[in-house]
Amino acid sequence: MPDSKDFSTPELTKEIGSYHPINQTKDSIMNLLISFGFEIIDGPEIETEEFNFDMLNIKKSHPARQMHDTFYANDKSCVLRTHTSPVQVRGMLEKKPPFAFISGGKVYRKDDDATHLPMFHQIEGMYVDKNVSFANLKDLIYKIVQALFGEEIEIRFRPSYFPFTEPSAEVDILSDDGKWLEILGCGVVNPIVLNNCKINSEEYSGFAFGLGVERIAMLKFGVKDIRDFYKSNLDFLNQFK
Repeated sequence: MPDSKDFSTPELTKEIGSYHPINQTKDSIMNLLISFGFEIIDGPEIETEEFNFDMLNIKKSHPARQMHDTFYANDKSCVLRTHTSPVQVRGMLEKKPPFAFISGGKVYRKDDDATHLPMFHQIEGMYVDKNVSFANLKDLIYKIVQALFGEEIEIRFRPSYFPFTEPSAEVDILSDDGKWLEILGCGVVNPIVLNNCKINSEEYSGFAFGLGVERIAMLKFGVKDIRDFYKSNLDFLNQFK
């Protein structure tokens, strides 16, 4: 029989894939925190208002609880979690101090522009023990930021407000073009939150911090538009092999 192979057919090529840059960034941060002694815990992405807001001292009147900020389901009894903080609440209810744990995963908010998405990834950490202070938090934040961006990076803490921490701060790094860029929020755990979780705030204290994985990835890889991470553009993604 004559050879039926068509030599004009283009050769099939196979490309070796790689981890998505968001997964690369998330894994590197989680592994860093594990090396500092943190334990990984997890929780559901569909949360009750109690865990997502009430237990974290987020009042009914807080703007974050409005329909224009949060995805509600089941006649407002449940939400797509707006942060990974509810996982910390579940951890505090299940464990007795001292403990140090981290949680990472998808969170949801009604945002969509070059620097925000309706779904993004967040990593939060918490440490609770006797005599934990803001100084302990500051020392850890310096270690995290320097591990991510180098020991020469300039860092500043700005006073801020979060219902679940007091005092609270936002942390900025100085970019190469002289601009301060926010990378995470942190603070001393509000005694109200500890008491809500059946932890004696007169005996124990703690700190918490949270960062957006996409934000860190944008800074590390020089990406200007967060939406580029999710366009399935192989030319873009092949840069991160």
